[in-house]
Amino acid sequence: MFFPLEPPVDIDRDQAAREAAKELSKSAYRDSGSLIEKALGKVVGWIQDLLDSLTGSSPNGHAGLAMLIGLLVLIVVVVLWRAGVLRTSRRVKSQAVFDTARPRSAAEYRALAEREAASGDFTSAIRSRFRACVAELTERTVLDERPGRTAYEVVTDVPALRAVLQPAAHAFAEVVYGNRPGTRERYEAVVTADNAARIAKVAV
Repeated sequence: MFFPLEPPVDIDRDQAAREAAKELSKSAYRDSGSLIEKALGKVVGWIQDLLDSLTGSSPNGHAGLAMLIGLLVLIVVVVLWRAGVLRTSRRVKSQAVFDTARPRSAAEYRALAEREAASGDFTSAIRSRFRACVAELTERTVLDERPGRTAYEVVTDVPALRAVLQPAAHAFAEVVYGNRPGTRERYEAVVTADNAARIAKVAV
């Protein structure tokens, strides 16, 4: 038994668009709303309630003010944390020049740096040579013994050698803590600082 086939639907693109627009204009679609629109509406309503509390239209104005202040404080804390401001103390401790309780002598660090540079490992050579520089300044009592001192604190504590210590400290920080590759140029900057430290005198 054969059933007659329905005639093929013959509709062009413009007519299809009109039919789709007509269908979407029905109240069932307009009234439902998307989840995003509903969530946005709730947020806007919550903010409006807080503002109403601040203007005195709500009897619980103090609670609204406290909630708004708490929200602002939370936002500030999150922003400062993401920017690293609240993690400064931890970062400073982790970026100390020496990572051991008993550092080597300046001569030992210097010899190690020369071996590392000769093998082409300038990353390690920069780290060792800057430590030699700081150890030299400490041995000559230009710097006092201070555990946890960072590279940039060395620059601040020896203003007479700032011109040579600044690029050396920058190279040390970039290579050791910034994961930048060590280069011969960066190493030479640290060597210059170390040579200056070997003839530095205590300020009177």
